[in-house]
Amino acid sequence: MADPRGFIKVPERELPKDREVPLRLLDYSEVHDALDIDQVMLHRQASRCMDCGVPFCHNGCPLGNLIPEWNDLVWKGEWEQASDRLHATNNFPEFTGRVCPAPCETACVLGISRPPVTIKNIEISIIEEAYQRDYVVPQIPERLTGHTVAVVGSGPSGLAAAQQLTRSGHTVAIFERDSKPGGLLRYGIPNFKLEKQFVDRRIAQMEEEGTRFRCGVEIGRDISWAELRDRYDAVIIAVGSTIPRDLPIVGREAEGIHFAMDFLHRANDQVAGERVLDPISAEGKNVVVIGGGDTGSDCVGTSLRQGAKSVLNIEITPRPPEERPLNQPWPTYPMTYRVSSSHQEGGTRKYSKATVEAQSSSEGKIEALVIADAENFRPVEGSEEILDADLVLLAMGFVGPETDIITSQLGIDITERGTIARDHSFQSSVPGVFVAGDAGRGQSLVVWAIAEGRSVASEVDAYLKGTTALPKPIEANTVQMRF
Repeated sequence: MADPRGFIKVPERELPKDREVPLRLLDYSEVHDALDIDQVMLHRQASRCMDCGVPFCHNGCPLGNLIPEWNDLVWKGEWEQASDRLHATNNFPEFTGRVCPAPCETACVLGISRPPVTIKNIEISIIEEAYQRDYVVPQIPERLTGHTVAVVGSGPSGLAAAQQLTRSGHTVAIFERDSKPGGLLRYGIPNFKLEKQFVDRRIAQMEEEGTRFRCGVEIGRDISWAELRDRYDAVIIAVGSTIPRDLPIVGREAEGIHFAMDFLHRANDQVAGERVLDPISAEGKNVVVIGGGDTGSDCVGTSLRQGAKSVLNIEITPRPPEERPLNQPWPTYPMTYRVSSSHQEGGTRKYSKATVEAQSSSEGKIEALVIADAENFRPVEGSEEILDADLVLLAMGFVGPETDIITSQLGIDITERGTIARDHSFQSSVPGVFVAGDAGRGQSLVVWAIAEGRSVASEVDAYLKGTTALPKPIEANTVQMRF
């Protein structure tokens, strides 16, 4: 283990400083400079890991990351071995190290009485050090099995499944309807949280390993689902949960009210230098973001960078407490008040507010929102107020995957929640068709998507070969921790 007295010698957490707010608002580069690795600080922080007899950080992480092991290796300065242990459970630690809310840290045993280990920062430091030292190389299979697999969707779940199966010797093709692979990683998460160069370098590794990418191809339209099933020995549906939750209020049809992902997708395209025919800009506008999760936060940060006149983020639920509530004890992930990097940069937040009505001009453009105090998710009569609003972004989560074409062409079963039904082995009601990620689980986290991708790869490998050596981090339909 690391220093047995490390958590006593180094009682506090240390994290790299973020870039200054006025500077980072001028560009879309990452808020955290992950490439600036302070190895002395990392040595100190890794020493705080106690290598517990029962390391609850394993349980906090859906991937079962071997956290005490790679903390010990970082403390010893053995970076290549640390990279090996990190990759043993996680295909893409550069993604989780940047965008995961770190349930492992809230489950850290040290966190019962002291600040928990800086697990997330150590994770991202390991992978970036590994890239700088050329430890991350393609893992090309020694022989091919002759089996073919189609993966539909190139988000974190689809990528993880494809990489595992390619390395197992199967011929894998990923189909993506957008022009570039990455899914949510590329189009849903802004560059200031995840620069796309890190997505591109992992895609390049996968291509060298043999995974084939078919972008600009929409299954169900360009190729039917039935035809795809006939062409391949197995199919993995990893299309995500992409239908946004709408806001049924008077005036919803006003011009200037958009779903958050439409706004973020276009913004990411613009940052990438792509031509956007119908851009959505916050420049000079009073922006109201409805929804207080990660997507809402991303809208705040993007609006500020686009030069919004004002940004207001409203949430229908009450303001969370500062400390862990008694009904959310360690090691659960507590619903506490958090300030994202975007909220550090500006704008205001209002809690317990329900949206009542959208008011528009004679030209049909949004001008104002009527909101009211909320109790039990309902507006309180007589508490209404009017907000100036030139752009309204709906970031209230997602209700499920797009299933109409899949069901009509494959006859696949859908659950009462609107997700694609699957059994304990991630297999749908159609033999040979498997489901991974948000399409089967519902809206979730990147770390859960990767865990599902690795798990479905294990099941597909066993389906094709009769046996498998691929790890399976989770069971299908595992109930996730509340986020």
